[in-house]
Amino acid sequence: MIIGAGGRLGSALIGQYRDEFSVAGLNHAALDLGDARQLRDKIGALDVDLVINCAALTNVDYCETHREEAFRINAEGPRVLAEICRDKNAKLIHFSTDYVFNGEKREPYTEEDAARPISVYGESKRAGEENVLAVQDRHLVIRVSWVFGPDRASFVDNIIKRAQENEEVDAVADKFSTPTYTRDIAKILPKFFDVDGEGGILHFANAGECSWREYAQWALDCCQAFGVALKTKTVGALKLEDMARLPQGYGARAPWVARRPAYSVLSSARYTKLAGNSPRAWRDAVADYIKCFYSKK
Repeated sequence: MIIGAGGRLGSALIGQYRDEFSVAGLNHAALDLGDARQLRDKIGALDVDLVINCAALTNVDYCETHREEAFRINAEGPRVLAEICRDKNAKLIHFSTDYVFNGEKREPYTEEDAARPISVYGESKRAGEENVLAVQDRHLVIRVSWVFGPDRASFVDNIIKRAQENEEVDAVADKFSTPTYTRDIAKILPKFFDVDGEGGILHFANAGECSWREYAQWALDCCQAFGVALKTKTVGALKLEDMARLPQGYGARAPWVARRPAYSVLSSARYTKLAGNSPRAWRDAVADYIKCFYSKK
């Protein structure tokens, strides 16, 4: 059972697994992660041995001013799912975020690093992690970062759209993490489906790190290489501290209310050790995405 099947990651998982596994999905219209009674009624009635939770309240700024709702969806909902799976002798794979870190480190965060979120969103997601693992330590929490894919627009799609419509495009140059392709997540996840397999916290992201500006520039470079028409080919630089001061209407990103970690690169070293292979580089993943879903060549 995939919860959040209508979202960017959930859609990718459904597409990847529908021919290989007996899989069903519930989107937000069919299931409210913040409604404990609905979770118990709908999930509790099903014969499942694996639940993958991709659902969350992910609007970072909205969470900042709606703390109770954020915790109900991002913390209490996962706890209820974990309890349902425990009672069914099933496994829960729950997705979390790099925003559980404060961004003060300047080298990739490992699973052993202390989580110190600086936003309500990060706090609620960290509480969700703790709630899941407190119920059953064989449940698996996977932290991912800057997730992109074809099933729902993300940062990279917004940048390309802006570059197709405007002669000037900019992005934050002093915030660092790693883009992670939904289809790469979908490919590696079955390694952890076994009910008695690996539990705890696991980081997964495409290899390397970049700023939002570097990410955006590489996307436009790939568009040029693959024949995607653009009005601009260069991405200008913004500072993280400037984002809260931008006027209303400056794209979907502003104005910002919540603080963001300036550096939240995730180390996939534990994944590499467990799986015996390393994630591919973020540049390769982004190029693959643009070639498959934007290129006319």
